[in-house]
Amino acid sequence: MSKSTIAVIAAVSAGTGAAVTAAMYSLRAKPADRPTAVTTTTTTNVPVPATTTTTATVPASKVFAPQPPPPAPAAQPPVPLRTASAAGGAGLVDPAGLFQYGFPGPVADLANRSALVSSYDRRTRNPHWVAEHITPASLAVRDGDRQHSVFVEDAAVPEQFRAKLKDYFRSGYDRGHQVPAADCKWSQDAMNETFFLTNMCPQVGEGFNRDYWAHFEDFCRRLTARYPSVRIVTGPLYLPKRDPVDNKWYVKYEMIGSPPAVAVPTHFYKVIYAETAPPTGPGGNPTAPVALGAFVLPNAPIPNDKPLTDFEVPLEMVERASGLEFASKLPVQRRRRLCAEASCALVIKDYSDRQKAFAKKK
Repeated sequence: MSKSTIAVIAAVSAGTGAAVTAAMYSLRAKPADRPTAVTTTTTTNVPVPATTTTTATVPASKVFAPQPPPPAPAAQPPVPLRTASAAGGAGLVDPAGLFQYGFPGPVADLANRSALVSSYDRRTRNPHWVAEHITPASLAVRDGDRQHSVFVEDAAVPEQFRAKLKDYFRSGYDRGHQVPAADCKWSQDAMNETFFLTNMCPQVGEGFNRDYWAHFEDFCRRLTARYPSVRIVTGPLYLPKRDPVDNKWYVKYEMIGSPPAVAVPTHFYKVIYAETAPPTGPGGNPTAPVALGAFVLPNAPIPNDKPLTDFEVPLEMVERASGLEFASKLPVQRRRRLCAEASCALVIKDYSDRQKAFAKKK
């Protein structure tokens, strides 16, 4: 990867990452799971002395005569303010009482489907991440056909936070798969799941989604010729760029839709786990080495002759930029560098021409 891109990723603040992490690990709280405010009421009984009622005749002069002014109240000593330190802080405030009205969030809409697992960001209307698993056996089955799939809004996301088909209409961007449909041909249902908009981000079409990005997806599939199990996590990034005028860093990205609702990522990442042996099942080895590869690509046209290794970055850079953790449970001694074990080179195919031909047939 170029030095400028690495500098961009490194410049992302930890604060931004923390916000996204909160979105990832938050789940849509069910009513039973939400904290319930407990209200304690203390009642003090003050004895009231008994009174005796006496009926007597009062002269009219007493009733209508001017009454003397009431005596001035006696000066009272100032009452000290009750502070948290004086009262021990108990019972003065109840911030968690807010939860009786609902949990504000952030909420990550998790979808656990047969083809993928995804975490959706309601603010950007894009996924935080989408995870998939491919094997030589899964890619060998061809029961799914893209011609039978259609793009669809994800009804599992509340309507007000949902990415809509109309948001992409005439936006100038492709509905870019994070988990490719070509990875899920083993079932028509699995392929259909890749067409939910929760698996999409706005991507530049010509020169990226239909070209370099498609070749990159093919590279991931070809890894199964060497590794029996390959896991991939894909998602968007919103990276800062230095302003040439004031030399300061700014995060700037386009919004599409009417009203503007869906954020256009500045970059995309893929984290690849090439397992030298399946962790479970026949021949499984839970301690086998895992070849890790992390890549960050700009959401822009990329020449097909650009080496893929130019976009390779340390895994920690993707974690810092995204606010996510990808290998917290993978010991360092089991990690290998993917591009040191395998050839990280693209095989250029005419995906763009094929898609144009397919569009003409339709």
